[in-house]
This record gives sequence, structure tokens and C-alpha cells, in this order.
Amino acid sequence: MNDMNLTRRNFLKFSTSAAGGIMIGFHLPVMAEAATDGGAVEINAWLTIDPDNIVSIVTPQTEMGQGAFTAVPMMVAEELDIPWENVRHVFADANRHVNNNNLYTTTSTGGSTTVSRRHPYIMQAGASARERLRVAAANRWQVPLERVVAKQGFLTADHEEQGTIQGSYGEFAAEAAEITLEEEPAIKAYGDWWLLGKDVKRLDVPLKTNGTAIYPIDVTVPDMVHAAVQACPVPEGKLVSYDFDAVKDMPGVIAVVELEQTKDVPAFTDLRSAVAIVAESWYQAKNALAVMPIVWDNGRGASISYDSQTAEAMQLLSGPGTLLLDEDGNLGKNLDKGVNHEAVPGLIEASDRQVIGEVYSRPFETHATMMPPCAVADVKDDRVDVWTFTQDIARSLNEVADQLGRETTNVFLHQTYLGGGFGGGYNMDVHRQAAAISAAVGRPVKVIRSREEDIAQDSQRPPVWGNYKAALGEDGLPVALVTHFVGEEKMPVFSQRAVANMPYLVPNRRHEYSAVQNHIPIGYHRAPGANSNGFIVEQMVDELALAGDWDPLEWRIKMTEGNEPWQRVLMAMKEKSGWTTDMGGGEGMGCAVVESHGTIAGCVATVAVSRRGQLFVDKLQYFINSGYVIDPLVATEQAESSAIWELSHAMFGGLMLRDGRIVNTNFDSYPVMKMPDTPPEIEVHLEMSEDGWWGGLGEPAGPPTPPAVANAIFFATGNRVRSTPISKAEL
Repeated sequence: MNDMNLTRRNFLKFSTSAAGGIMIGFHLPVMAEAATDGGAVEINAWLTIDPDNIVSIVTPQTEMGQGAFTAVPMMVAEELDIPWENVRHVFADANRHVNNNNLYTTTSTGGSTTVSRRHPYIMQAGASARERLRVAAANRWQVPLERVVAKQGFLTADHEEQGTIQGSYGEFAAEAAEITLEEEPAIKAYGDWWLLGKDVKRLDVPLKTNGTAIYPIDVTVPDMVHAAVQACPVPEGKLVSYDFDAVKDMPGVIAVVELEQTKDVPAFTDLRSAVAIVAESWYQAKNALAVMPIVWDNGRGASISYDSQTAEAMQLLSGPGTLLLDEDGNLGKNLDKGVNHEAVPGLIEASDRQVIGEVYSRPFETHATMMPPCAVADVKDDRVDVWTFTQDIARSLNEVADQLGRETTNVFLHQTYLGGGFGGGYNMDVHRQAAAISAAVGRPVKVIRSREEDIAQDSQRPPVWGNYKAALGEDGLPVALVTHFVGEEKMPVFSQRAVANMPYLVPNRRHEYSAVQNHIPIGYHRAPGANSNGFIVEQMVDELALAGDWDPLEWRIKMTEGNEPWQRVLMAMKEKSGWTTDMGGGEGMGCAVVESHGTIAGCVATVAVSRRGQLFVDKLQYFINSGYVIDPLVATEQAESSAIWELSHAMFGGLMLRDGRIVNTNFDSYPVMKMPDTPPEIEVHLEMSEDGWWGGLGEPAGPPTPPAVANAIFFATGNRVRSTPISKAEL
């Protein structure tokens, strides 16, 4: 693959076909609700129809295994009414987007929002195209519009003189492109779908299985050289000196490039202080960099370790924290606005039925994507071309332009597939590195991060420590609850998710937060905040239930009365899981339910623990309510994927921070789940409310997995697992 413009050229070929194919552009209205974890939720859709009735849909979101390149075409095809086998997806052009007033509105890919927040406007594109085609046919055939039917790629009408007449969409595409509708049509209501809601296989899978899918690491351009980069192993530290003379005569070595940091505390997309070796091959560059003498100024982080953070967290948890409230001044949407949150600790102290929880914790975690971060940059005087690991092609293009001081009109970022993302594709400076190095050496450069550099410089999931105090009423249910979580100082919002907005109807609530010193870059990880907090909250729930002599699942049902989305999930868990807390023989069943990205996901885990303490996760059952689902097959795959992602971290992960640096930076010391460790049974039950709200589906099955497993371990052994990795717990 020597020219990554192929896909874009194919798209342009469709749009300028001499045989009459035409590109139909749609400007879609702005979505009313714009705030999401992943950024803005507006989108522009492009639709091309060629003479053979092939519909090509330009998708601005990144495909990293979550199915975006299937979901977007599905939503357009539903409204356009075109056979699925006629549908193709096309990579979006980042340069066109950035330099045409954000043509697609957003290219951000994250927060499980591609369907949940953008479906009205994506579907509107198909509906608008369909109506323009109908108008074009009515005009040509001279029949009333109401007589024209658009269905499965063909337009049909009853003509008074000619009888039934028919033509393909492709025959009317050019005329349709000239139509301006007086009013945009409404999109279909649920229940009127013919394609959405059915199992549809992903369009990207054949390319990935036959080896033709292109990733940044596959890209090769003429005269390309390779670079290995090392930043200060202690984040925020800076380069002092290096001795290139010691390695310049090693095989293949071409040059050294110093990468200068412009901010004292760089964000995760800013260039960090680093040094790069450029060579004919990446291994030659990597080997030279490994032995080149380098001196670093480690900065303030050198005195920080996970042990020091834990000690600071324990001290903070022993006293009161800062009261955290949501935007309405409340801890959660189900709480009475009249509650005096300041008085809650006193209510607990005055109670004769107190429950005081011990400290739970989870450590730093890394993304460790299947494909290590990589970027190719070709910087010329009049043009810059970049292929990179990114979940937002427009943002990365702007960052390259910023790095080089260039106008965005001359910067072209070519979208590829990603070998995993999980939020890590937002948190990179690898494209800045490649652009700076290419500019310095005057040749195209491919930068690949070693796995060690990838983990050491990743934007990590932050650690969390938490405990609670509660007072129980006569019925054994909590009447007052204080939760106190300690996290890092840069993104305190992570400490609120799944705890400040928990749905359980405790009448008097207070959530406190404290922060430890931290210099490690923090970023988005699949279901950020909810992933770590769910481990604490859903074990706390079990402890509160047992303290009040309640079955844990019945407690959750009681404490969410009147909340239909949660009740739907919990009742399905009760009816379909075979729920019991008394399996005996070293076996246990545990449950957990966590809301993430607008979706309620419940997990029932079944485990077995041997007499020697060896743990087997035998079965995971998921019960998921996102309101609606457009592709149950892909939804199931994403639930399984997020479950394994989170279980892997909980079972085996955990970054070790010593003297300011991450010390376990490869899979020998930061293991991930292997095939034999995978639960032999995973069930996914989609329990949809279908009542007007949409949640995301790429992330929510992850957060309830670790607490469900931990709760199952308790019922199997009587031991409570209060920290991860679970593999190190005494069972």
C-alpha cells in the first residue's frame, strides 16, 4: 500500500462518474443536546449513489472494532430504503471537514455516541435523499408526488397513460442532487424499521480477516525512514542532554532529533520533551536509542509512587472530603433537592445502626491497544500528509498543523482502521512527533512506539480509593449514606460517575472527594470513571444489603422502585439468571448493575474457587438496557468485548508507579487476559425499554463485571476482594 489516497480517489470517482452518478450532500441540523464525554454530537453525512445503485456513505467516525462503519450506513440505508448489499462505507476526508467549517460537524469517536446521540441526523440524511429522489422521479414522470414510492433502490409510480413505471435510484441521482425540499421529512419511528433492529454483520470484518484492512503501521511511502522516540520516563520531566556520537555509527542510523516541549505541564495531545533516533529501519532506530546515553530532569514526579499516593489517600479518607454536587446542586437525579447534604454525617453518627465500610481501591491502568501507537508523516514545503492512530481525525489534523505552524488547507490526514482504541486514540502526541521529525530530516518518517514506550507514556486510567458510612432504618435499608472517594487532581469528574448519580433511593446522601498528588497523564478509558467506581459502589451495595438482612438483588430491586429502566434490567436478572447466593462447594454467584453512557448494564457472574484459592470465572450473564438497539449482533459483540476488556484489567492489570515512573511496561509484567482465562460462557440479554431514550453500547458492559465477580467470590469463599488485580487476592 504505497498511496493512501486510493480510498478518497475512489470516492471522488463515484461523485464525478461520467455515467451519471452524483454525490448528494446533506447539511444536518444541530442537535439540541451537545454535551457528551466524547465532545460535540452533531454530524454531516455524505451520500453517493452510482449508476449501479451502489450507495457509498462517508463516515467521519473512526472504525476501531466497535462497528461505526456498519452502524452509520445502516441508519442511512434504513431511511433511504436501499438493499443492504448495495451499501458501502467510505472514509471521510479530514482536510475537507476542517477547511469547510467543520463539514461533518464532528469527527470525534468516543463516548458510545455514534448511534445514541447522532442517529436522528444520520437517519435524516437517508430520509432527505429518499425524498429528493421521489421528487426527481415525480418531475420527470409528470405524476403527483404521492404516487411515487421509493423502496429497495427503486422508484415506482402508477402513470395514467403508461401504467406502472419504474427506475433505479441511480437513474435519478443527478436530478435529485438539484432538488431543494421545502421541508425535510421526519425520520421513521421505532416499529417502522425494516433494517434497524436486525442482526447485520459488520462491513469491516471481511477486510480484517483477509488482511486487506490498512492500519497506520501498514503504511509505507517512497523514501520513508523510521524513528524510535523516547520521552522522559517520569512524566512532566524534560530532556537535559544526549550523546549521539556514541551511536551515530551504528548500522542504519541516520540522525537524531530533539523534540522540544512547549508547555511546563503538557496535555496528553501536546508534544512532550523527547529525543528520537532516525534510521533505515525501526529496529535499528530502537536499538540505537536503547544504548544512547541520555540525561533527564525528572521533575516533581520523581518523589511520587503508588505507595505514596495510597498513604496520602488513607490520610485523606480518615477525614472529611469536599462535597461534590451535580449541575443542579444535587448528588443524583433521584434525590430530594431539599436535602441538607452537610447534615448527613451527623445523621449517621446519631444512628444506632451504623455500617462503616473498609477502603476499596483500584490502581492505574493502561490502554495497551493491540496495535502500538504509530504515525507516518510526509512533510513537504507545499503539503503535509499524515496517517496516524487517532479517534478524531480533525483534531489530529489541527494538531499537526499547529505543530508545524502550517495552514490546515495544506495538511491532509488520511483515515485508516485502528487496532483498538478504548479512549487511547484521543490521547496521543505520536502524530506531532512524526510531523516534527519529518520536518527535521526532510523525508517521510514512520514513528512506532515500542510497547514499553507506549505504556510508559500512555494517558492512564487514574487510581481510586473509596469508603463509605451508612445508617440503616428499621427495615434494614439505608436512611443516610456518605461516600468518600479519593482520586487524582486533574479530572475529578471521574470520581462522580456511578456513585454521585447512583439510582438507589437513599433519602439522605453526601458524596465527598479528595485528590492525591499526581503527575501521570490521565485520559479516557472505556467507560471512564464508571469502570473503577463501579467496583467500589456495587460491592458497597452488597455489604449494605447483607448488613440489613436483604438479598443483594432484592435490595437493588427495592431501592430502584419506580425507575423503569433499572427495574427492567434487575427483573430480567432475577428471572433469567438462576440467581442464588447459596451455591455451596466453593462456588458463588454475584451481581452488579452500573449505568454508563446512558445505558444500564447488569452482570451476574458465577465463579468457582478451589481449595488452593485458584479462581475460575465460569459464566458471565449480561442484561442491558440502552433504550433501543439498531444491530443486536454488534451490540452483543460490544458487550462481550467491553466485558473482557474490563475483566482483564481487574483480574491481571495494575500499573506499578515507583520513583515517578511506570515500571511494568510490557506484557511480561502487565499481563492481559489470554484465551484460557476467558469465561467459557458469556450470555447477553438485550432488555430494551424502547420508550424514547437512547444509550450507548460500546462501553457499559465493562463496569459491572469486576464487582459482580468480586461479589461472587464473597459468596463462594466469604472473603471480600477490596482491590485489584483480583489474581493477587488471598482467596
